[in-house]
Amino acid sequence: MDILKTAKPNILVIGDLMIDHYLWGSCERISPEAPVQVVDINNETTVLGGAGNVINNLKALGANVSVSGVIGDDDNGTELVEMLHDIAVDTDNLIIQKERKTSKKSRVIAVSQQILRYDKESKDDITQDSVEHILQKLENEISKFDVIVLSDYGKGVLTKELCQRVIALSNAVNVKVLVDPKGSDFSKYRGAYLLTPNKKEAILATGIEIKDDDSLQKALLQLKKECDLGISLITLSEDGIALYDDEVKIFPTVAKEVFDVTGAGDTVIASIAFSLSVGKTIDEVAKFANLAAGVVVGKIGSATVTMNEIEEHEASLHKSTSDAHIKNFEDIESIVNRCRVNGKKVVFTNGCFDILHVGHVKYLQIAKSFGDILIVGLNSDASVSRLKGPSRPVNIAEDRAYLLAALEAVDFVVPFEEDTPYELIKMIEPDVLVKGGDYEGKVVVGTEFAKELKLVDFVDGKSTTKTIEKIQGNKC
Repeated sequence: MDILKTAKPNILVIGDLMIDHYLWGSCERISPEAPVQVVDINNETTVLGGAGNVINNLKALGANVSVSGVIGDDDNGTELVEMLHDIAVDTDNLIIQKERKTSKKSRVIAVSQQILRYDKESKDDITQDSVEHILQKLENEISKFDVIVLSDYGKGVLTKELCQRVIALSNAVNVKVLVDPKGSDFSKYRGAYLLTPNKKEAILATGIEIKDDDSLQKALLQLKKECDLGISLITLSEDGIALYDDEVKIFPTVAKEVFDVTGAGDTVIASIAFSLSVGKTIDEVAKFANLAAGVVVGKIGSATVTMNEIEEHEASLHKSTSDAHIKNFEDIESIVNRCRVNGKKVVFTNGCFDILHVGHVKYLQIAKSFGDILIVGLNSDASVSRLKGPSRPVNIAEDRAYLLAALEAVDFVVPFEEDTPYELIKMIEPDVLVKGGDYEGKVVVGTEFAKELKLVDFVDGKSTTKTIEKIQGNKC
């Protein structure tokens, strides 16, 4: 995950750009003019749609993004360019075609329901002149891109000629082309590195009814052969991603909650493009895309996902290494802030955890039961020595942190240098502060920053001191 968090790949998105426009209001009466609802509009919002949602996802992951496509010489086109500039997307390769309408989809929403949608757009193929302008600009700059994404929404930008010539130019300089396809004829994408059709799209394109592993394999093989792909891939919604490299592999998606799959396909191709561009293997790419999809389906509407959200999701599934759960003060502050936004209940406890034993594990399991996220503050080696004496700790801080982070109950471990976690608790402001039952009637550091204090009894006869004594042979 480290290289993914620091990478800034240059990615070009070519495709159908549009504006998603929402009119939000309330409905309390029927029109006297016709049997239709009257919506009183009180708010309007706009977001990038179509290929723009792929761009949003790439930007959220940290990529440098350029866009190529065709818009109209109209107010919607001006608005779209401004929206792209607002998120620092390079629009030098955008072509303005006279008489073409920039796509804008307006949705009227009342009482959390879509009442009506009306579209203003052109769906005819772009002109030959526009095709040549796109290719000329691409030919001059293609070497600067790590990956090219073709995002096809069937609005006429990605003609067969344009797709084939972009793919030929890219293959000549070893730049991978990834395609989110549209329609039933995938021949226009022939020679791309991979396509990302969903199961329904793959069925239409191959004529193979995908209903089991055998039919899935046949569809994957047919797509790879007929489209001359480097990798054959089919997205399977909540079942994950299937791909064929030298064999069929299925990578399941794990989402804690699924609220909305809108735009998940855009997130998948964006995360595939991002991870491929930094040299990840196709297996690593599929796993990363599944993690991204697992986050985005837990959000409402077309959404994006950040690298930190993916890392936290992976940590919550305990599919990451222990290192991914060990955080510094700066990291944990950002994590806690996102937890608050997402309505998560944060639990905090702390200790030396020198020799991990069953008492520690049961204590931490109970602590986790009080909320959604358990953060454990861990005393540094110097701190333990000051508190327990010069012979302690037995295990160094790095080892203690790694073992704690491997526990299912523990979400994050944060080492601290002071004798008490006062500053850490002050920063986190946990919903629940947990301490051992021996603190009954005593002052607990940091209580003033927590909403609630919980005391948990230790397991009788289980402690680091007793473990050390037994090892030394002083007691049995």
